[in-house]
Amino acid sequence: MTAVVERPVVPDVRPGSSGAAVAALALFETRRLLTRLPVVIAFLVYIGWTVWRGGKAWDGYPALQDADRATQAAPMLVALAVLLSVNHAALRSRRHGTEHHLSVLVLPPWRRTVAHALSVVAAALLTAVCVAAQFGREALRPGAIGHGSVAELLVGPLTVLLAGLAGLLMTQLVRSALAAPLTVVFFLLLFLFGAGMSDGATRWFMPVVDEPTTNTLPSDLIGRPATWHALYLAGLALCAGLVAVLAAGGRKPVMLAGAAGAVAMTLVGGVAQTGGDSPGLVKARERATLNPDQVQSCHRRDGSTYCAFPEWGPRVADWAGVVDRVRSLAGGSAHDQDVVVRQRIEARYGLSGDSALTPLERPHEVTVGTRWGGNRVPEFSAAVAGVLVAGSEKASTSMCDGRMVTVMWLALGWESDPMAALRRVRLDDSVTGSALVLQPTDGMYMTTAQTEVLRELLDRPRGEVTARVKSHWAELTEPKVTAARAARLLGVKAPEGDDKCLD
Repeated sequence: MTAVVERPVVPDVRPGSSGAAVAALALFETRRLLTRLPVVIAFLVYIGWTVWRGGKAWDGYPALQDADRATQAAPMLVALAVLLSVNHAALRSRRHGTEHHLSVLVLPPWRRTVAHALSVVAAALLTAVCVAAQFGREALRPGAIGHGSVAELLVGPLTVLLAGLAGLLMTQLVRSALAAPLTVVFFLLLFLFGAGMSDGATRWFMPVVDEPTTNTLPSDLIGRPATWHALYLAGLALCAGLVAVLAAGGRKPVMLAGAAGAVAMTLVGGVAQTGGDSPGLVKARERATLNPDQVQSCHRRDGSTYCAFPEWGPRVADWAGVVDRVRSLAGGSAHDQDVVVRQRIEARYGLSGDSALTPLERPHEVTVGTRWGGNRVPEFSAAVAGVLVAGSEKASTSMCDGRMVTVMWLALGWESDPMAALRRVRLDDSVTGSALVLQPTDGMYMTTAQTEVLRELLDRPRGEVTARVKSHWAELTEPKVTAARAARLLGVKAPEGDDKCLD
């Protein structure tokens, strides 16, 4: 009788076989991860939202120092999907009871953990491609100005990397399939309801740090610690990944050294990003706010002067085009009046402030902001028209008579769709009744009667109205002129609505 002796199966571990096996498993897990339904849906929603929103926030004239931050929020959805999917994949063998079968492979648990971590890196790289495409689309627009930050662009991919490695770490700490879904729910609630609860330096410990304003500042005045924040996120992600590998049994010195380095990165980035604004930045912001002429370049066009911050030099031609069109409709000396267009900002509070600019008192000087396109065009046009009629921004904002009819005709009469421009320039988006007219500084007020007369003018041929405005310019720009008087001079029916301004 022949005795059969069973011998334990010993894995055939040849030099380099472990590395090749890790690479093969990483490729397999990457393919599985990127084709899982939650991840596919997250990427489709992310890409669809990005394409749909592309250009709308800046009306086709983006400032790249804002466009880089706009790439950060949407990848959060991908991050949560990757966290859930990586956690689910890493628990696959435990969930299906096949953990003991894997012991015959050349890969110990910690190497399998490394393979899962590499699949997360692939998802982060794919996110980086999407971020680059989103930012590149804005940067290639003809009206783009400013400079983006590489560190700001890294936030989206690093958030995905951090979330995926955190999901992998959870498999070593909590061996339950419910841990990842509950974590996703927690983060969703945190981002929806808790994002506004942290302020000041503490908000920088969140992956994505939004700004509570649409204010656009020159690149060198933004002052966000983007580089330190990117270092903090990278260190945190490495900590999560390396601790997961250590917990799975990887005790090689290189792993321990890497974990120590990741902790140091996290601490350095975390502390440095909460340091606040430097004295030099504070002074630069004050100078740009209170004495912008010291840091601006001025350009002469057709007798008028246009002063802008260095990054906004290409925008001068657009401003000059609006000034020329408004002046072409004016009469008297206003038709050839030279103006000074001054770009102004409120930068003393950084991106957290959104204070209104006070009207200028110097004659024939007009304020223009840092944003352009969409509603900003008729708002600037209204400011130019107000200065041509009243003489200064301060006088135009306190104007309370029929001169507003002339101002608004100059502001909107040259537009291809003046009624749409009228809706955009009014605070309540109306074209009837009374309303506040927006401009870069304090607004101007239109009465119901003035709105009626203006609508009549906008419905008439432009050449006919322009001729009447020029022939009766002195009477139309006389202080205390009524809307009814302006209507008679311009050949339209008398208004029936109220012609009283707000007290």
